[in-house]
Amino acid sequence: MKPTTLVDEFEHYSAWRDTVHARVEAMRDWLNEQELGDAESEMRLDQLMGRLREDTLNVALVAEFSRGKSELINAIFFSDYRQRVLPSSAGRTTMCPTELYYTPTLRPSLRLLPIVTKTREGSIADFKRDPTAWTEYPLNLDSADEMSATLMRLADTMQVDAATAEAFGLINPDDEETMHSLERDGSIAIPCWRHALINFPHPLLKQGLVILDTPGLNAIGTEPELTLNMLPSAHAVLFVLAADTGVTKSDIEIWRHYIAPVQSASRARLVVLNKIDGLWDDLKTEAEINAEITKQVSSSAALLGLPTSQVYPVSAQKALVAKVRNDRALLARSRLPELEAALTQELIPCKQTLISESTQASVEDVVVKTTELLETRLSGIQDQVDELQELRGKNRDVIQRMMIKANKDKQKFDRGLLQFKALRSVFTSQIDTLRQRLGMEALRKEVRLTQRAMEKSHFSIGMREAMGQFFQQVGRNLDESAGMIKEIRVMMTAMYQKFSDEYGLAAVSPPSYSLRKYQKEMARIETIFEERFNTGFKMLTQGQNQLTARFFETLASKVVQVFELANSETEAWLKALIAPMETQVREHNIQLRRRLESVSRIHAATETLDERIAELEAAGNAVVDQIDNLARLNMRIADALSDDPTGIQMAKIA
Repeated sequence: MKPTTLVDEFEHYSAWRDTVHARVEAMRDWLNEQELGDAESEMRLDQLMGRLREDTLNVALVAEFSRGKSELINAIFFSDYRQRVLPSSAGRTTMCPTELYYTPTLRPSLRLLPIVTKTREGSIADFKRDPTAWTEYPLNLDSADEMSATLMRLADTMQVDAATAEAFGLINPDDEETMHSLERDGSIAIPCWRHALINFPHPLLKQGLVILDTPGLNAIGTEPELTLNMLPSAHAVLFVLAADTGVTKSDIEIWRHYIAPVQSASRARLVVLNKIDGLWDDLKTEAEINAEITKQVSSSAALLGLPTSQVYPVSAQKALVAKVRNDRALLARSRLPELEAALTQELIPCKQTLISESTQASVEDVVVKTTELLETRLSGIQDQVDELQELRGKNRDVIQRMMIKANKDKQKFDRGLLQFKALRSVFTSQIDTLRQRLGMEALRKEVRLTQRAMEKSHFSIGMREAMGQFFQQVGRNLDESAGMIKEIRVMMTAMYQKFSDEYGLAAVSPPSYSLRKYQKEMARIETIFEERFNTGFKMLTQGQNQLTARFFETLASKVVQVFELANSETEAWLKALIAPMETQVREHNIQLRRRLESVSRIHAATETLDERIAELEAAGNAVVDQIDNLARLNMRIADALSDDPTGIQMAKIA
């Protein structure tokens, strides 16, 4: 069966990404073969290839229960499997947030995080690093029935008393609606699981697709990590409504509180009006049915504050049936192809642009630095050739004076090296101070202190003050680090200029760098804290206390991620800052030594002059060839980046 548009385009995108990876790898290998690579360049290219290998495309589906979300996932992504991968039936089928992905080093399985972990410290990201925290069920890929039965564990519930549900942060005992949901004995049904991970070897998942299935307002509201990390990091968010229920109060609450605020972070937000087959009426004409669907779309768009062009009416169930049976007429009537086309147009190009920009920036940095090294080397060789050419026909006294001059130049540069080492010592000292301000040890200490302060307070004002002080401190650390980065760059700019003026080294402008984007991200996280934590001056119930603690854990986890990225990028910048100077100083020193050796040899035996000039000219030609080859490798990467992923095929690098 011919794959859907999204499947087809995603496969082309993966081929494009693999081609880019292969060409970057070819450049790295060539640099190593030519002994032109240094530790910083190799690290940059290795990190880039790692990002390309591990690149994922994250699609989040968000909806209240019974909106047909699981069936939509089956219809869009898994119809070619000829069966339902996710359970889809009446009622609540998926009770906890579920991620579908594929990791080849792990066996196909369903891993479930018990709901009791809500009372333990740690975010979901923390628990993902602890395999013992999960209950694992293997997936038998050879038996559709067994696999379906295993995945039905997603719907597991258990009866607990109200106090336990409150401790898990799942109910508010003061809420009248919650009290109505309690059984006569005071118990309530809650999900058995907090989070689910499905490792499944589907072709799309193998290529890097990750699907997040988020069920219901309650699941979203009690897991801050979903709203702070998972939804904002998704490349596309599909908000699923049902034509038979319309836009309910809980639908609007999910949209306004959890999806609309991440508009700037998410590349694509599409609203899916599912179950339009419920409007198919044999007693109505096709025009009347379409008019009713159009009316539902307009009503939904108005309630969500969206243009109608962002609302896609579909029937996921009929689309799945149509794809399995290869019924083109039914597939067209389900309207799923229009949604798939929109998702393709929104998702693939945006993701490709992000990859292209980051790849181009990393490669250009390496190419510019390597080209500057080769041009410096070529200039040094040409200077030696010119100097030796002038020695033709000169007497030994002239050669003697040339040797004395070369010696003096070498001695002068040796004194310059002492200055360089002194400046390098100052540079190292400043880096150490910067690492103390920006380092992870200081941040984790602040997190621990804040958690202790929160544990001691049962009043919202005390918890709020502890979190507020945390944000103030980490904000100061970022601001002080930003100031130090400016000072370091000013110092290095002066050093580059000095060596350029005094020793003729290539004029290099140290790369610019700023922590501004991390400061903006910290401000965004702090704004979320200010907006969400507004309990006022009152005591906290046990459930509220647990939820607040998890809220801070999630915020702190996000802050740790921000600082880890800032540290990684700052370290890379520091290496890029000093590496060109170290390379040029080393290269200049080598050229001075070779120049002195050449003149000394010619002074001892004038007949070697022509031979030495020929050697230098050959070396110069080799450097010119290296510059040309580097340019060609760079052009091959640029060509791959500019290609449309829908047309590129897997390329083999010669």
